[in-house]
Amino acid sequence: MHRSDVLIIGAGPTGLVLALWLSRLGIAVRIVDKTSAPGTTSRALAVQARTLELYRQLDLSDSVVQKGHCVEAANFWVKGEPVARLPLTHIGEGLTPYAFLEIFPQDEHERLLIKRLESFGITVERDTELEAFEETVDGINATLRLPDGQQETCQACYLAGCDGARSVVRKVLDTGFPGGTYQQIFYVADVQASGPTFNGELHVDLDEADFLAVFPLAGSGHARLIGTVRDERAERAETLRFEDVSSRAIEHLKVQIEQVNWFSTYRVHHRVADHFRTGRAFLLGDAAHVHSPAGGQGMNTGIGDAINLAWKLAAVLSGGAEAKLLDTYETERIAFARKLVATTDRVFSFVTAEGPMADLLRTRLAPLLIPKMASFERSREFLFRTVSQITLNYRGMPLSTGVAGQVHGGDRLPWAHDGEGDNFEPLKCPNWQVHVYGDTSDEMIAWCIEHHLPLHVFDWRPAFETAGLGRNGFYLLRPDTYVAIAETCSDPKVIERYFRDHGIRPFIG
Repeated sequence: MHRSDVLIIGAGPTGLVLALWLSRLGIAVRIVDKTSAPGTTSRALAVQARTLELYRQLDLSDSVVQKGHCVEAANFWVKGEPVARLPLTHIGEGLTPYAFLEIFPQDEHERLLIKRLESFGITVERDTELEAFEETVDGINATLRLPDGQQETCQACYLAGCDGARSVVRKVLDTGFPGGTYQQIFYVADVQASGPTFNGELHVDLDEADFLAVFPLAGSGHARLIGTVRDERAERAETLRFEDVSSRAIEHLKVQIEQVNWFSTYRVHHRVADHFRTGRAFLLGDAAHVHSPAGGQGMNTGIGDAINLAWKLAAVLSGGAEAKLLDTYETERIAFARKLVATTDRVFSFVTAEGPMADLLRTRLAPLLIPKMASFERSREFLFRTVSQITLNYRGMPLSTGVAGQVHGGDRLPWAHDGEGDNFEPLKCPNWQVHVYGDTSDEMIAWCIEHHLPLHVFDWRPAFETAGLGRNGFYLLRPDTYVAIAETCSDPKVIERYFRDHGIRPFIG
């Protein structure tokens, strides 16, 4: 019988990243997908800064940036004319190595992940569908339908449901998926075209109640149109053609269509599963949460789920932690998912709201407020921090403790960069590590050496104070680069006690 450490159902970005991280950490994975080939169309476009930061651990960030497209500005249109421009090139400058909006379509993204996964000797098993599974004393027994129609029973220590909004894993677990469905029909069109909106920047039409945006892609004259319809056309979504929706883009955004490469329609839900974990089975990505595409958060959140779970599964499977560590996956990720669904729902509801007041806000007030917002560094920084997911934190949760400087346990480690170096460089290695900014004790140095815990001591510099880091204390960092302990002292017993209380033995494996 085929046996693996982790059986992954679904080979979208979430499942592929989970497989990659686990493989990177020496865990035996098997990944299956019911489709016969990777997707050739996609709705997800944005790769947020936090995802790019984490991709450094797999040496993927540079490839994504090189293959994708950096968007220099967002433009807002009313009545066929541009009325406001929000520069994006340096919107997050000083906060992250990736202080920009990166566009890299999901289909190309998946191909990159598949190629990298193959370098670990792992191939996605296509035309293979999960039919059922059950938990046993020491693992999972799963029944798969193979490409030839035959059934196979396989075993795994854990099962990860990365199989989308219609997740079979979620249905087998009988986990609730409360929420609702937006009344609008969304459409996506991949086009070759020309006109003022094909200048490599993002363009959004604020007119009327329906949403419409032009997202630039790599290559001249190549873009993705994303829009909604809510009138009688929404009643016949299955037969909707590009010709039925193209007039608005042509008239309002002056798009001159040359070729439509593909066109598709879909409905969007806003839901969060009641649980992200049941026993040895986990839900990730769209299987766990779906929401409006506002802000380009969906794919990035699924990737965040995968990275959060990967290091915890690897620790438990390698003997580096007790199984109770896995309880923290749901605690940390479900809170963020619920907040995200509520936020994107409010943003999308504002953008698509109907009525005279809504039209006034979008067409009159928004064009006045956007340039003012863009002129203030704090408002630009707030917008970037929110959308880029660098403010996502696990404060107040079981694995997070302490405060040092402005940094709390559970925060993403702030990026500090100057001519003398980059404090993110050691984070490329996905392990537990200690950072000290300033001086530390001989006891801390000796303890870290004895326990083979990497210790990085940075001479104090103004850049660290600017980033909000505390001087002469220490930060214990998790393998996913979030702060576990933020402490003002230099006592290694604090770390020893933390690992003991949480059943973690990071020195194994």
